[in-house]
Amino acid sequence: MTKFSTNARPSNPRPAALARWLWAVALLVIWVIAVGGITRLTESGLSITEWRPVSGVLPPLNEADWVAEFEKYKQIPEYREINLGMSLAGFKAIFFWEWLHRILGRLVGMALVVPLVWYAWRRAIPAGYGPRLLALAALVGMQGAIGWWMVASGLEYRTDVSHFRLAAHLLTALFLLAGLVWTARDLRVLAQDSRAQPARLTGFGIGVIAVLFVQLLLGAWVAGLNAGYVASTWPSMNDHFVPEGIDWSGGVWMALTNDPFLIHFLHRWWSWVAALLLLLLARALSRRGASTEARLLILVVAVQMALGILTVVTGVSMWIAVSHQVVGGLLVAITAAALHRLGRRPA
Repeated sequence: MTKFSTNARPSNPRPAALARWLWAVALLVIWVIAVGGITRLTESGLSITEWRPVSGVLPPLNEADWVAEFEKYKQIPEYREINLGMSLAGFKAIFFWEWLHRILGRLVGMALVVPLVWYAWRRAIPAGYGPRLLALAALVGMQGAIGWWMVASGLEYRTDVSHFRLAAHLLTALFLLAGLVWTARDLRVLAQDSRAQPARLTGFGIGVIAVLFVQLLLGAWVAGLNAGYVASTWPSMNDHFVPEGIDWSGGVWMALTNDPFLIHFLHRWWSWVAALLLLLLARALSRRGASTEARLLILVVAVQMALGILTVVTGVSMWIAVSHQVVGGLLVAITAAALHRLGRRPA
């Protein structure tokens, strides 16, 4: 079992330094989320057909290596059915985004694990935080495995990845982000008061998380099914409130989880439920004296909804859609910080 103490060094907890470190890692996660959005929207995710955690750090270094990678890509359905005839230059363009996404994922892992080992050796981790930090590090490793599991779903029989696996990949990243923010806030409070106890989730907080989880899941499915393209009008969908074209033939559950028209519709209107809960959260923050945090939360909710509408009416403009995904990540981080504020316990 890994130990987070040693007799070789005096105990020297440094919660403020650890909090700054975790905030820096959280920013890296948001960066990865941004590049992941670009990777998806440029259809680049299947350009690297192998998972090589170590040797995959280096891209092809000469023309022969590029040709070899391209030949591997030519064996999968996406090339044969969608990109047949793609040039080597075109392949290099999509390869770049997937390679960068994977490199940034490794960077997040290094940024979390290396300092964790250093702080543990220096006995700078406050009592009770070692297991939590280990869990966050393990979550990064699991995220890499989920990413490959997602990619593998599109290598043999499909021309894209499974939207279920894509959702698992994105939601795990957002859960990691929330965990980093929550732990950083706990450590920051501890730095200010050595008697402070970790915050806890309130019943209201659990409700906010449940509603936000549904919205994020629907958003991931919209992305995975390319459901954003099925309608480019708002608030109606192709001149109808409830869109035509929903396929109910496989039953309600099949439609709820696989039909792009229905999932797009649900993502649009569930956002108002999520917004209402987040506005109530902002009001609760304001009553606790955190008016600045409350205003920030309201601003980000408004920006996120505006970006969602713009994504639709522009026919999924890439940079607007990427901004929508990034602000979604920021919204998760700010919500985690807000729920932490509500869940603080007295020393």
